[in-house]
Amino acid sequence: MATRTENRSMAGAAGPVARTLERPKMLAFVCIGVLVAAGWIYLGLLAAGMSGAGLLQALCRPSFGAHADWSLAEAGLVLSMWCAMALAMMLPTAGPMILTYAELAETAAQQGELAASPLVLTAGYLLIWLGVALLFAGLQMLLARLALLDPAMATASPLFSGAVFIGAGLYQFSALKHACVTQCQHPFRFFFANWTADPRGVFRLGLRQGLYCLGCCWAMMLLMFAVGVMNVVWMALLGAVMAIEKVNTTTRFSRALGVAFVLAGVIFIATSVLAHWPVKNG
Repeated sequence: MATRTENRSMAGAAGPVARTLERPKMLAFVCIGVLVAAGWIYLGLLAAGMSGAGLLQALCRPSFGAHADWSLAEAGLVLSMWCAMALAMMLPTAGPMILTYAELAETAAQQGELAASPLVLTAGYLLIWLGVALLFAGLQMLLARLALLDPAMATASPLFSGAVFIGAGLYQFSALKHACVTQCQHPFRFFFANWTADPRGVFRLGLRQGLYCLGCCWAMMLLMFAVGVMNVVWMALLGAVMAIEKVNTTTRFSRALGVAFVLAGVIFIATSVLAHWPVKNG
């Protein structure tokens, strides 16, 4: 009798978890929410912990990691920061893609067909961006060694900022950008053409979607070096811009962003040149 009561109790406790695992769409929502929240919480704590200033200054200009002599602990912290940025900025932009897969998987499950968990797809997607985080952490160390980052991890050269913005703007008009953003904007078409129930196949689909996302967004992620690597306000702004770009059905918004980035770069460079322009007395 006690054993039956115990079993019923365990089944009741495991019920909500089991029901969530059996519903791909709900599981996708929970996965995205938890990972994105974890990324933003970590970044917020990191920003606040690296600055003794007020909250607003901590969010916009935390002082950390711009000197040339890096310890292993600092390098690890910078890598963890970029990994958190990948979760906080990029995973929300992949939300429509992951939910599209989850809806298809749920439909398949309701019809008695096998379907891999959306967690497998998400793992493949995130693996690409965690690899990119490693590259960006290395790039940050290189820029620090070249004295292109100041103690607040912002660019120490307006000319460099201008060049980054112009480069990102021009990339918005490239054929590679167009091809990648088009794939990101139409996940249903992608999954319909490549559907598989094999978890290994779904993981590979996640890798492919991660690569499409990288091709779409890498240049905008580089803008963080121009506006402040740990500027949380710019993180949120650029994350929102990338998400909006992916839910559009045309490339007009992408081209408009390209124009805006080029203009911003020109302003950076013009302001720097004018500030150092020799003034004749008399």
